[in-house]
Amino acid sequence: MNQWPSWLPLRQNLQELSAYGAPQLPADAVMNTNENPYPPSAALAKSIADRISEVALTLNRYPDRDALVLRGKLADFINGLSRTKFGSANVWAANGSNEIIQSLFMAFGGGTALGFMPSYSMHPLIAKVTQVQWLNGNRREDFTLDIDSAIEQIQRDKPTLTFITTPNNPTGSAVTIEEIEKIAKSTSGLLIVDEAYGEFSDEISAVTLIEKYPHVVVIRTMSKAFAFAGVRLGYLVADPAVVDAMFLVRLPYHLSALTQAAGEVALDFKDELLGTVAQLRTDRDRVAAQLSQMGLSVIPSASNFLLFSGFEMPSAQLWQAMLDRGVLIRDVGLLGYLRVTIGNEAENTKFISTLSLCLGE
Repeated sequence: MNQWPSWLPLRQNLQELSAYGAPQLPADAVMNTNENPYPPSAALAKSIADRISEVALTLNRYPDRDALVLRGKLADFINGLSRTKFGSANVWAANGSNEIIQSLFMAFGGGTALGFMPSYSMHPLIAKVTQVQWLNGNRREDFTLDIDSAIEQIQRDKPTLTFITTPNNPTGSAVTIEEIEKIAKSTSGLLIVDEAYGEFSDEISAVTLIEKYPHVVVIRTMSKAFAFAGVRLGYLVADPAVVDAMFLVRLPYHLSALTQAAGEVALDFKDELLGTVAQLRTDRDRVAAQLSQMGLSVIPSASNFLLFSGFEMPSAQLWQAMLDRGVLIRDVGLLGYLRVTIGNEAENTKFISTLSLCLGE
């Protein structure tokens, strides 16, 4: 914990915190932040560069503060995936899904927020930063979500915001659309469904519930399946009233002209960018089988990462041993567990061989 100087008037509830962030360390195989390991093609990179060159000629002007073209393309993308009929009025875009989460807390955080842990650690962290009381909901021992128990907790605590993450990070488990609808029927506040890894799952997206349940808000991102993490572009899909509320808390011109341009081009290349998803899902299942063959326990995953346990040494010690041999994975703070992002073939091979070596010592 940082020792802050006495003259610094840092808010009391922030003094105990550490800044969020996975270690950024040199390694032969970087497999700790759930990135897509496949870079954009030369054709896509050139198209983005060409578009950026056009935009650069007008950088003396502010960007479209409402990002209407980008939001329309995102709506079209979601409609193509889920057979919905959304328009730009149903979509809000921001600098990564974390800004989306922060804006939701700022706009609707007048009461409490509930999430079922372990889950995405930024949910409670952003709640704390925005001074919203966070309630830790419970999961089963295997980290799956007990829907009936979740509903009981929601009805008992009556949160203003309820977070469901599917596929869940860091566990990888998914919640079915039937289960989400059951929760939606029992939720009086907003039900925030974080689908950052939705493209890797077979489950139907919760965007299909929004017309019937306007209090359902779905968060998605272009960082994972789209292999666009460096651009920082997340978005939500919701009833227009939710989107209108985002205008109240956004910063002026919060989404740069460069980000908007890159996102618009990427959506034109969506088939290429999402073409790696099937490969990553196949590789995920292969790596899970290899871990099981090594005698380890693997949480069933609908995402592009695996949470595993069953090793005898402390997780921090195994994490360091892997890093010493050039493989960077993630210690997510769960005792006896580590998480690995699915990489390309060479990275996956190095991960398995290095893990086998470390466990054999």
